[in-house]
Amino acid sequence: MTESFGSVGDLRSALDAGQTSSRGLIEHALERAGAVGERLSVFVDLQNDQALAAADAADARRAAGETHSPLDGIPLVIKDNIVQQGERASCASRILEGYVSPFDSTVVAKLRAAGAVVIGRANMDEFAMGSSTENSAYGPTLNPWDLERSPGGSSGGSAAAVAADIVPLALGSDTGGSIRQPAAFCGVVGMKPTYGRVSRYGLVAFASSLDQIGPIGRSAADCAVLLDAISGHDPQDSTSLPEPALTTASTLTGDISGLTIGLPREYFEAEGADPAVLETVRTAASALEAGGAKLVEVDLPHARYAVAAYYLIATAEASSNLARFDGVRYGRRAEGVANLKELYERTRSEGFGDEVKRRILLGTYVLSAGYYEAYYRKAQKIRTLLRRDFDAAFAGCDVLLTPTTPETAFRLGEKTEDPLTMYLSDIYTVSANLAGLPGVSLPCGLAEGLPVGLQVLGRPMEDATVLRVADAYQRLADHHLARPGDLA
Repeated sequence: MTESFGSVGDLRSALDAGQTSSRGLIEHALERAGAVGERLSVFVDLQNDQALAAADAADARRAAGETHSPLDGIPLVIKDNIVQQGERASCASRILEGYVSPFDSTVVAKLRAAGAVVIGRANMDEFAMGSSTENSAYGPTLNPWDLERSPGGSSGGSAAAVAADIVPLALGSDTGGSIRQPAAFCGVVGMKPTYGRVSRYGLVAFASSLDQIGPIGRSAADCAVLLDAISGHDPQDSTSLPEPALTTASTLTGDISGLTIGLPREYFEAEGADPAVLETVRTAASALEAGGAKLVEVDLPHARYAVAAYYLIATAEASSNLARFDGVRYGRRAEGVANLKELYERTRSEGFGDEVKRRILLGTYVLSAGYYEAYYRKAQKIRTLLRRDFDAAFAGCDVLLTPTTPETAFRLGEKTEDPLTMYLSDIYTVSANLAGLPGVSLPCGLAEGLPVGLQVLGRPMEDATVLRVADAYQRLADHHLARPGDLA
C-alpha cells in the first residue's frame, strides 16, 4: 500500500485484481489515523475493531464474487453529527458526552448496504456551528497544509482527513458552506447536494431548512460515487425529494462543449476578497472556456444581503432544534440541582460552548414577540428574493462559477474574537443553502502556498451538471493532485 490513496476507481481496480485487500486498505487508514490524524486532531472517535471486521467481510464477499458496490471495502470517515447505531455521537459538544445512538442514520444504512467501511467519526465545530473547527469540545482540527491554520468548518475534520490521505472519502454536512469552505481550505473536493437529495434522517439538526449531508473526496468523480450511494428518497425524512438515487458517476465524460458558465459580478467585486484568490478563480474560468464552455457575466443583486439573512434564519432554527438538549432525555445532565429550572439552566450552561450559546440567544431573540416581523420574516423575504435572483441568472447560463471563500485558510485564533469577521467567511456559500442549490468546491490552484477553492453552483436538481463541470475542470488541470507536505 502506497502512502497516498489513489482514486476510488483505482482502489476498486486494485481490489478486484487482488493487488490489495480491504483489510490492507483499512489497516493503512487506521495507521494513518493513529499517527497523522492524532497530530491534526481529526477524529472524535476511531472504530478500529468494527472497521477491520467490516473489511474482512468485504474481502470474503469479493472472494465469493458478491461485491456490493464500487464502495465495497473502501474506507471513509463521517462527521460526528451523523449517527450510527451503537456508536457515540457527540456533535463535538459536552452536552452529548456519553450519548450512544440506538439507530443508524439513513446515509449510514446506505453505506453499510454498499459495503463501505467507516473507520471513525470526524471532529467538527460544535453542532456544526462555525467556520473553523475551533468550536469543538475536543479542541481544534489543524489544516494539513499549514498546522497553524484552520481547516475550515464546520466539517473541518472530514476535509482534513481526506487532505491528509487518511481516507479517500468522507461525509460532512453543509448548512451554510460547512462542506465547501473546509474543502477549499484543505485543497479537496466537497459537495452540497440539492436540498432533499440526501436524507437528513439521523443527522443531528442545526437548521432544518438548510442542512444537507454531502461527500468530500479527492476528485469530483470520487464524490460522485459517494453521492450516488447516499442519495435517493427516504420516507423517514419529510424533506426528502421523491426522486430515485442518482447515477452521476457514469455521466462524467469531461465534455462541457456548449455549456454556458455564469460569473456573478457581485461575487467578483465583493469587498475584502483576496485579489490572489479572485485571480486564481478567473484563471480557472479561462481554462473551462478553453475547454469548450462559454463565459457570461450575470447579476445577483440581493447577494449582499445573504449573510445577514442566513444568520437570522439559521440561528432561529437552531434555537428551536437545540431546545431538546435539556438534561432530561439524553446526553449530559447537571448534578446536584434543586429543581427543574435549575436542571435546564445548568445543563445547558455547562454543556454548550460559547458559539452555540451565542447562536441560540440570537435565534431566540429574532423569534420573540416584537422582533419576529422585523428580523425573521424579513430574512425569509430576502431568501425569496435570492432564489429569484438565481432563477434569473440561470435563465442565461447552465452553472455559476465563483470563489468558494474570499481568502485562503486563516490562522487559528485569528477570527475567534470577532464573530462577525468569521461569519463573513461564508459570503460565497450561504446563498446556495438559502436557495436549495447544489454546489461543489474544488481546488483550482495555490495562493502563497495555500489551496484556493473554485465553487460551481447549479440549478436545483442538476447535481450531475455541477459534478460534470467540476470533473471537466479536473481533466483540464491537475490541482486536485497537489498534496500538503509530509505529516508523518
